[in-house]
Amino acid sequence: MARSESMESITVMVSPEPTRTRLLAIGDGRDVLKAVLPPVSCAHPRAVVTVLEGLSLWTQRRLSVVLAVDEEAPSFCDSTDLCDVLGYGTRSLHFEVGVAVRQTRRARRRIDGVADFRDLRVLRAEVER
Repeated sequence: MARSESMESITVMVSPEPTRTRLLAIGDGRDVLKAVLPPVSCAHPRAVVTVLEGLSLWTQRRLSVVLAVDEEAPSFCDSTDLCDVLGYGTRSLHFEVGVAVRQTRRARRRIDGVADFRDLRVLRAEVER
């Protein structure tokens, strides 16, 4: 695929949670990737960065990453290379990270497909303003 300057960037929302890590990538107005992975505590320290670099290389686009964190859970920034020592998102050749504080969610009773990604879509809209 030849790289086109008119291509819309891909936004990837990363949501680290105690029991799982959700990834939602949106590009050209549609979902490009949805994934529910084990929690970051079970992963190699460079696993998240490697996944993002791989997606950037695969799509031949620089990613805009939104890291959705809880106020009580800044430890994710300490365990990956997505944040600097002050807790701000980092930049690399393949992606730029912005940190967004997630609103606490109500527990849901039904299961929708792979996972519910509505909260991540809301964070994307807030970051893009």
